[in-house]
Amino acid sequence: MNRMFRKIAALAAPAAAALLLFAAVASAHVTVSPAQSSTGAWETYTLKVPSEKESATVQVDLRMPAGAEFKQYEATPGWEVTVEGNKVSWIAKDGGIQAGQFQRFYFTAKNPDSAGNIAWDAYQHYADGSLVQWSGEPGSESPHSITAIAEASGSADGGHGHGAADMSGSGTMTMDEHQAIVEKEGASTGTSPMVYITLGISLVSFLLAAIALLRGRTE
Repeated sequence: MNRMFRKIAALAAPAAAALLLFAAVASAHVTVSPAQSSTGAWETYTLKVPSEKESATVQVDLRMPAGAEFKQYEATPGWEVTVEGNKVSWIAKDGGIQAGQFQRFYFTAKNPDSAGNIAWDAYQHYADGSLVQWSGEPGSESPHSITAIAEASGSADGGHGHGAADMSGSGTMTMDEHQAIVEKEGASTGTSPMVYITLGISLVSFLLAAIALLRGRTE
């Protein structure tokens, strides 16, 4: 029995490490938040881009969903923004997003007038010439983010989202607006259920390895 536990421990340790690595990579998606907004609102969205390769991310293209209208963006040092039809591109002028780093880009868009889900297709360009298309369905290897658009409740600000203050022309956001973005961003990471499954398997593997180690010490 002790020999069996030792074999399990020898296999479980590297397996747990590999599964934890897989879970970390699987959750590192290009995302757009918040995950919920209202019809007709001028919403301030956050585009979060992690670099998952050794090569730097040098350009990100985002397609505006049908019915959504791009309005403004917050200037990001080291990045140039271009708008062509429904495509908005952030292009690095110096270095880009290095491996192990991520960058947030903020923009304001007018939501569709009809309730429903809108999908954000993103295209990540790396310095080595490779392209990752974040345009798959939720649960796939490269999912796009989804924002659920609900009927507006007729708020006093005329249906504007928390990004309405950006329309002053300053191109910047207040601290309260940034805090609201941070609080809502966690709801739309686009993480696949497979991530939680792999984390559970990793935990079980770790426990088996710990049991085997304790049994070995008591011999």
